[in-house]
Amino acid sequence: MKLATALFVWLLLCGGIAVAQQRVDLQPRPGVTQPIYLTPVNSPKASVILFPGGNGIVEQVRNNFLLRVAPRFAAAGMTVAVFDAPSDQRSGMSSQFRASAEHAKDIAAVVDWLKSRSPVPVWLVGTSRGSVSAANGAATVGPPRIAGVVLTSSVWLGGMQSVALDRIAVPTLVVHNRDDGCSESPYANAAPAVAQLRQASVKELVTVAGGMSRSTPCEARSPHGYFGIEDQVVPPIIAWIGAH
Repeated sequence: MKLATALFVWLLLCGGIAVAQQRVDLQPRPGVTQPIYLTPVNSPKASVILFPGGNGIVEQVRNNFLLRVAPRFAAAGMTVAVFDAPSDQRSGMSSQFRASAEHAKDIAAVVDWLKSRSPVPVWLVGTSRGSVSAANGAATVGPPRIAGVVLTSSVWLGGMQSVALDRIAVPTLVVHNRDDGCSESPYANAAPAVAQLRQASVKELVTVAGGMSRSTPCEARSPHGYFGIEDQVVPPIIAWIGAH
């Protein structure tokens, strides 16, 4: 894996908080550039890789749940790396690509780079289609390189079927909104998915409810994206990571 030097620093505005992020380009596969947006912290307790949903192109999914709340992870003492679409997926990451071996290789490169910066546990956190990425990384890269995984608003009918959940052997938190109206992420499929996590050292389903609807049901400003109920979701995730 090659590393291109950080290209620039930009500001992510989330919930009215401006956070400096540094773009870093890794080269995990021949001819492929993998960008991440890094928010480093001093003496981190852990590192988290955030996988937004949709097509995974950060510039195009600005309202995504994980992008909105990214500063909260940094405020809790975690180095944050927001995963962007690689250069060979310029039109965005499909669910098929997110479940692929190539994507797992890209994830592994980011994990190893973060560990080279700071030898703290690395967690994968995904939302919506991003949960396909997080689950693939957990199942394929696995322990000890990955400490745990958090799957939120997972698209059980939109790509998660392609990931071997029974291969995940790290602590796994599943978060889902009972009022999620997205047809690809029915709440009824969350508990059966947790049951498939047979190798997970510890697993838990956290259920929330509510949220505002300011977009279509599968987009970010809806109960699917925990819009308006971020305080019900983010603190339990941060606490769960800290406890495991």
